[in-house]
Amino acid sequence: MSIVSKNRRNFIRNLSGIAVLGATAPLFTTKAYANILSGHGKALKFYNRHTQERVQGVFWQNGQYNKQVLASFDHHLRDHRQQEVAALDPKLFDFIHAICEQLGIDKEIHIISGYRSPKTNAMLASKSTGVAKKSYHMRGMAIDFAIPGVDLALLRDTAKALRLGGVGYYPESGFIHLDTGRVRSW
Repeated sequence: MSIVSKNRRNFIRNLSGIAVLGATAPLFTTKAYANILSGHGKALKFYNRHTQERVQGVFWQNGQYNKQVLASFDHHLRDHRQQEVAALDPKLFDFIHAICEQLGIDKEIHIISGYRSPKTNAMLASKSTGVAKKSYHMRGMAIDFAIPGVDLALLRDTAKALRLGGVGYYPESGFIHLDTGRVRSW
């Protein structure tokens, strides 16, 4: 499900879970809503904590994804252990952008894990019970991230309220997990 809608009714229906937030986050602003409907671009800034690489760009504008920017995001969010690049689901970027819009922030997103090759995922799963053997990371459908200066619980609550996919909360490791699978949380 995309946060972008052609009419107000669908837009509101897509955000129906936002009332769950209550006072923990500001409501989706009129300005943000107007920007999405008017075709203004969606931009993100990433910092990969493992490679120390930075990338930023407008990944969606005028009703379409920018393939060059998406390819650049894919490269920077690659499996750094195997140096394998895979196409990430653009809805992940929509999901992160929606969280940032909801919270009114324009900060660099720190990536812990983007794409993971089956070999890397198997190695991580052998060392931790917290790594799914059939992880969405291997399908390019998941990102683990944090935003410095933004409370992880607030990120989690905002992501859950948007109801755009799976949300995992790992406060002891300092990140949240997003995926574009079915709506669920842990």
